[in-house]
Amino acid sequence: MQKQWELYYSKFQSKSEKPQYVTLFLLKTKTELRYPKFPLLFYIVVALLDPMNSAAVPPFISLTWLSFIAAFSLLSPVNAQVPKLPSMYSQVQIIDPDDPNTLRPTAQNNSVLSIAGGQRLMEEAEQAISAQNYPLAAKKLQDARQVFNQLSNFYQELNASFTGIDTRVSDSQRQKALETAQKRDEATYQLALVHRAQNQPELAVPLLVQIIKSQNPTRDLGKKAYQQLFELGFVDAPFPRQAGSSSQN
Repeated sequence: MQKQWELYYSKFQSKSEKPQYVTLFLLKTKTELRYPKFPLLFYIVVALLDPMNSAAVPPFISLTWLSFIAAFSLLSPVNAQVPKLPSMYSQVQIIDPDDPNTLRPTAQNNSVLSIAGGQRLMEEAEQAISAQNYPLAAKKLQDARQVFNQLSNFYQELNASFTGIDTRVSDSQRQKALETAQKRDEATYQLALVHRAQNQPELAVPLLVQIIKSQNPTRDLGKKAYQQLFELGFVDAPFPRQAGSSSQN
């Protein structure tokens, strides 16, 4: 062993071969290539416990450098094993729903994307119709129809998400989905009437067909929508078929 060290050390001093031969001798296996600190620690322990056999340690590695390398090799893995959590986790706060100080959402009367906001658009449309301002009424009804349609879709998604998890929450979202869908169809019906008043049946017919598909022909709003189609001449069979029944607007 000592002769091998002297051989490689003499080659290193004479610069006849590159210093990498010394490294290759120290790191002979793949394990030592991945964890080079273990052979270094072995040489340090030999040098400290048995100074007489210090020749086993390469002479070009001083004791000071060996101590520094040992300390670095022992401390660096410890630091690597302590990952820092992202700052977002330290900012998370658990909210107690039973805490009376916890703020709860209101009816959002000032928000457009709410039942109250859609209803407010419907009222503004009625005022525009009373003033015979049909373009403004059509705009308000289109906005109300879009608001109620979005709300209905959102409540349906929430209902599907909570199905099988919390029946109370699921039923609540289902009722809101039905309520907003009904208001959407009512806004659609009023919009179709405005298009009729503007002599635009090509815009009224698609809306009336959508109402019948959504409501079902047997419900009140579905019957009214079909009656409008009958009056426009789009359909020729009255519904429901009753003797002496008069047209309903």
